[in-house]
Amino acid sequence: MIKFDKPVNLNGAELIYELSAVGIVLDKFKQAPVIDSNGDLWLDIKSAHEDKARAVVASHNGTTIAPEPTIEDKLASVGLNLADLKSALGL
Repeated sequence: MIKFDKPVNLNGAELIYELSAVGIVLDKFKQAPVIDSNGDLWLDIKSAHEDKARAVVASHNGTTIAPEPTIEDKLASVGLNLADLKSALGL
């Protein structure tokens, strides 16, 4: 296991894919990236792959899922607001 600084937007599945693109193949069930209680990232890789892995981890920016829009956001998308909705419902 080798310690790395955890990227801000870590996506483990994407990181495994990015590592495999440079020849570092991990079994996602047996060698999944591990985050310890200090927030450090650990990868179960050979020391010979450390330099390549460091470059991949340093450039990794995993995708994040956008939050679900609020009801206000949904109403605004059709030109309404919460007061309009309450009025239409007689509330």
